[in-house]
Amino acid sequence: MSSAVVGETKRSVIIPGIIGNILEWYDFSLYGYFAPVISGLFFPTNNPTTALLKTFGVFAVGFLMRPIGAIFFGHFGDRFGRKKTLAISIILMALSTVIMGLLPTHAEIGVLAGILLTVCRLLQGLAVGGEFSGSIVYIIEHAPTERRGMYGSLTMFSAFAGLLLGSVVGAIVGGLAEGTEYANMAWRFPFLFGIVLGAVGLYLRLRMPETPGFIKLQKVGQTTKQPLLDSFREHPLDMFKGTLLVFLPAMGFYMCFVYLSSYLSIYLKIPLHTALVVNSISMIVILLVIPWFGHLSDKYGRKPILSIGAISICILSYPLFLLLGKGTFASALTSQIFFAILISLCYAAVPATLVEMFPTKIRYTAMSFPYNLSNAIFGGTAPLFATLLIEKTGTIMAPSFYLIFSGIVMLLTLFCLKETYNKSLP
Repeated sequence: MSSAVVGETKRSVIIPGIIGNILEWYDFSLYGYFAPVISGLFFPTNNPTTALLKTFGVFAVGFLMRPIGAIFFGHFGDRFGRKKTLAISIILMALSTVIMGLLPTHAEIGVLAGILLTVCRLLQGLAVGGEFSGSIVYIIEHAPTERRGMYGSLTMFSAFAGLLLGSVVGAIVGGLAEGTEYANMAWRFPFLFGIVLGAVGLYLRLRMPETPGFIKLQKVGQTTKQPLLDSFREHPLDMFKGTLLVFLPAMGFYMCFVYLSSYLSIYLKIPLHTALVVNSISMIVILLVIPWFGHLSDKYGRKPILSIGAISICILSYPLFLLLGKGTFASALTSQIFFAILISLCYAAVPATLVEMFPTKIRYTAMSFPYNLSNAIFGGTAPLFATLLIEKTGTIMAPSFYLIFSGIVMLLTLFCLKETYNKSLP
C-alpha cells in the first residue's frame, strides 16, 4: 500500500474511528469510576460493602445488554453497512449517559432512582455492544494485511484513551469537590458533558467512508439476511473459541482498571481521587505500549504475543496484589503499571485475531457476539465477583486467584487456535 493511500486511510478512517471510540468509552467508563459516590446516593445502606455490591450489580447488568447490542447492531452492520450502524450507536450512548447525569437520587424519589439508573446502564450496554466491536471490524477491514495487528491495537488504544479521559475527569472533579458542599453532585458534570462528546462523535462517524469489503459484497448482492443464524451455522466452534479468548483481557481489564479504583478506596483507604490518579497514570502506560505490542503481533504472530501475556498474568498476579496491599501511593502505582503492561500484552492482538477468524459477510455479528458475550459474562461481572470473593474468603488477595485462572483459560484457547497474522482476510 502506497504512503499516499496509507495517509488517506489515516485521515478518513483511523483518526475519526479512534476519536469516536475515545468519546464512546469516556461515556461508558464514568459509572465505574464514580461507583463509590453513586453507591451512597442511589443505594444507601449502613454497610458500604452492600452498597458497593448493588452498584457493581448495576454495572454488571449493563454488560448483560452487550451481547444483545452485538446481535442488534451486528445484524444491521452486516446487512446495511458498518458506517451507518456506528453512527446510530454513538447517539444512543450519548443520550443514555446524559440522562444518567440528570437522575434524581434515592433521597429524592426512593427506589425508583436505582431502577432508572439501571435502565440507563442497560441502554449504555446496548450501545457499546454494537459500537466497539463494530469499530474494530471497520478499522481492520481498511487495514493492509501486514498492519492489521497494529491497526487493531489502535482500537484498543482509543478505548483506553476514552477510559483514561474518564479517569482524569473523575480525578479532577473528585479532587476539586472533596470536602465541599458540591461533593455529592460534582459527579454529574462529567456525565452531562457526554452530550458535547456525542455530537462530536456523530459528526465524525457520518463522515467516514464505508469499508471496501462490505461495498464489494453489496455490489455483487452477497450480503446476508440472517447474519446471526449464518454465524452459528457456519462457525460455531470459532465463536466459542472467540468467547474464551476474550475472557482474560475483558475480565482482567475491568478488574485492574475499573474495579481497583474502588478497591483502593474501600479496602485500602486511599482517597478516591488519589486512586483515580494512579489509574490515570497506568492508563497512560497502556497507551504507550499497546500499539507496540500490536506491531509485534504483525511481525511475530498473534499467538506468541498473547501467550506471553497470559503466562505473565499467571505468574505475577499474586505478587502484584501483595504489593498493592501495602496501601501506599507508590505500591499502588507500581502494581498498576505492571498490570497495565500485562493487560496490554493480552489485549493488543485480540482485535485482529477475532476479525481474521470470520468472513466479511458475517464478520460484524460473528466477531461482535463472542466479544461482547465474554465481556458480559467475565468483564462486567469482574468488579461484582471480586467483591464477593473478598467477602466470602476474607482476604483482599482473592481477586488475584481469578486472574490466574483466566490466564490458564487463555493459554488453553490459544493452543486450539490457528495462526492467521500473515493471511488475507477470508
